[in-house]
Amino acid sequence: MAAPASAASGPAGAASADGPAAVAWRPVLLLAGVLGALLLAVAARYGYHRDELYFRVAGRHPAWGYPDQPPLLPLLTRAAIAVFGDTLVALRIPAAVLSALGVVVAALTAREMGGGRRAQILTAASYAVCPFVVAVGHSFYTATLDVLLSTALVWVVVRWVRTSDPRMLLAAGVVAAAALNVKYLAGFLLAAIVAGLLVSGPRDFLRRPMLAAGAAVAVAAVVPGLVWQARHGWPQIDMAGKIAGSGDFAGRPGFVPFQILMTGILPSWLWIHGLWRTYRSPQLRPFRFLGHAYLLLNIVFLATGGKPYYLAGLWAALWAAGAVEVERRGAPRGWGWAATVPAYAVTAVCSIGLTLPVYPVKWLADTPQPVINADSAETVGWPRFAREVARVYRTLPPYERAKAVIVTGNYGEAGALDRYGPKLGLPRAYSGHNGFWYFGRPPDTGGPAIVVGPDTVADGSRLHRYWTDVRPVGRIDDGVGLDNQEQGKPVWVCRGQRAPWTRLWPEFKTLG
Repeated sequence: MAAPASAASGPAGAASADGPAAVAWRPVLLLAGVLGALLLAVAARYGYHRDELYFRVAGRHPAWGYPDQPPLLPLLTRAAIAVFGDTLVALRIPAAVLSALGVVVAALTAREMGGGRRAQILTAASYAVCPFVVAVGHSFYTATLDVLLSTALVWVVVRWVRTSDPRMLLAAGVVAAAALNVKYLAGFLLAAIVAGLLVSGPRDFLRRPMLAAGAAVAVAAVVPGLVWQARHGWPQIDMAGKIAGSGDFAGRPGFVPFQILMTGILPSWLWIHGLWRTYRSPQLRPFRFLGHAYLLLNIVFLATGGKPYYLAGLWAALWAAGAVEVERRGAPRGWGWAATVPAYAVTAVCSIGLTLPVYPVKWLADTPQPVINADSAETVGWPRFAREVARVYRTLPPYERAKAVIVTGNYGEAGALDRYGPKLGLPRAYSGHNGFWYFGRPPDTGGPAIVVGPDTVADGSRLHRYWTDVRPVGRIDDGVGLDNQEQGKPVWVCRGQRAPWTRLWPEFKTLG
């Protein structure tokens, strides 16, 4: 790599005293377009993720809140279906667009921090090949929108630090309002940013009237959801406890190592370098709050059992800080452009192979993808699942079939039957899992219940609390030997209901 440019002249294309550098639109849009096109190319492969099936139904039951979600994503899912049709690709289009847009926001963040063409390209490339970004870009669920809005929130604050434009404080409130209505955890990021600014400055945002306006927008947007939570006993808090106790990502010891895996082992040096340079570089001194925010969130989420990807909103800014320093001073020893380009190419290939549906589905179980990206396994087998439930339903005598109800163990199963069941002649499916419990209880028809799960025959004894005659009559098989949450579950026919659903339904309420 060439010797670092002098502080006086700066690297070619970098920001000058007159303002920031021009946006490197062509290469940045090319990177964004390649990511978006790739995601669209595989959009129809495998099937729905269980969360997509859930949000598809939740969108038809609009509310100010759900036990596991704020209200925005179900509404956006409903809008996508209204615009593009009730298909799998209809949900994958906005997911691909949002992920591609994140590449652009990442590059703009580098620009606001003083980065020229090289820094913008390096930041955009880091975002585009990031395994986590590629993985969540394939499906339209909470993380897909959360990572973009969190990244955009950080970009707006970085822009305010550079420009002191009070309108950016209002814009931050608007973005925060949207982010909080996708995931309440966005409040932690917002608090960490404020704490970082209070520690290292600039602190004059406290005196700006636009701060109050932005805060008012964010508060007004989140209050209805909080009121819903309060009226329903704060289920989101219970849900957070379930997530913290799930044991994913090797717990606290794996918290930081998994961030390196999620951002790409080879390119992770850039955000680590950026974090370090926010504390060492005079030019990055105004953006030191990013380092404070990142370290604070690590401490908070380590203490509360959070997940490594909860910090994803800060990754683009740390990549940007690293890229700006590389452009200004040169890369660390051994990381010149000759090493960087192959490293990013290898990361892109690995991200695709480990997160996207590029294999024939019958091979998937024999690849490392279900272990690395467990969500991929949850997109396989839903049509077969519905057909097995339909087969059991058709074994019932006609007089029982007319009165039968279907109850599933989780929202993905109920969502799959909502999607595929009507063409198979199935009645509506019910579930006590998360938001589905609020969508209605089964009718008291006096007929049998087809129940998917519990997971083992021995657990059938639990069903005897609700029915006198409990018999396993089928078993779920995805047909490709893939070990996911549905594989091997029994399907039961239960008769002799011991009490009406008005009494039983509260006992079926579960969070997880």
